[in-house]
Amino acid sequence: MKRLISMVLLLAAYILFSSHELFLKTDSYFISPKTSSELYLYNGTFDKSENNITRDRIQDSRIIGPDFEKFMKEKDYYDKEKSTYLKFKAGSAGTYVAGVLTLPKMIEMDAKAFNDYLEHEGLEDTILKRKQDGSFTHGAREKYSKHVKLLLQVGDKKTEEFKAEFGFPVEFIPVNNPYEASAGDTISFKLLSNGKPLPNHIVHYSTSMPEKDAHENESSTRTDENGVMTMTPTQSGNWYVATIHMVKSQEKGVDYESNWATLTFGVK
Repeated sequence: MKRLISMVLLLAAYILFSSHELFLKTDSYFISPKTSSELYLYNGTFDKSENNITRDRIQDSRIIGPDFEKFMKEKDYYDKEKSTYLKFKAGSAGTYVAGVLTLPKMIEMDAKAFNDYLEHEGLEDTILKRKQDGSFTHGAREKYSKHVKLLLQVGDKKTEEFKAEFGFPVEFIPVNNPYEASAGDTISFKLLSNGKPLPNHIVHYSTSMPEKDAHENESSTRTDENGVMTMTPTQSGNWYVATIHMVKSQEKGVDYESNWATLTFGVK
């Protein structure tokens, strides 16, 4: 029986590892005004989706642009292979931002699986705290939810909508418009937790490269005292910033609560 439970926990950990991040993407981050496009959710890695997102998990989904705000409804979604797609028609020229928030799920792992997962995701602060408080040898029940955003440039006109706050538990807000930057320029993002800057927090960023998973090429940095991180896209292409904010939970039956955030954008 113990062996069966251990196998189940390890299987859960494997599923979490192989489907660890959620990204909101599109084929082209640069489109013309008044044209139709598709956004899609990749649940897995930046380069491969492992499974669809069921509609009952999506709590908030919207797109904001100049004189444009659309709340996505169930009819706007459809599944294709292992990705979830959103139908979208742009309005006038400007910088658009889209976001999707998912409802929490629970997962339980034994100590080794949980610690391996923390190491895999670069959650070194949580590992240190577990060692300090004596919980490193204990399993854990974690409640996690994912919050994803995408920046889209419609036409040539750059507008201020890129700064829109969605009120997600954790989210990235660009400090400067990424579409005013090119490869080699620095771009800054403010990381918010419940609307407040999250200082000294680890953030990862990367882009796809031929025959390589973007996760293999990730770089990491920390936000400063104002919750701001800065990265330099080294090449044109589709980029992301990502983080996980994990804290001890006060909820009965839950050891940790984590909020995952990603933001994707294009670089010319």
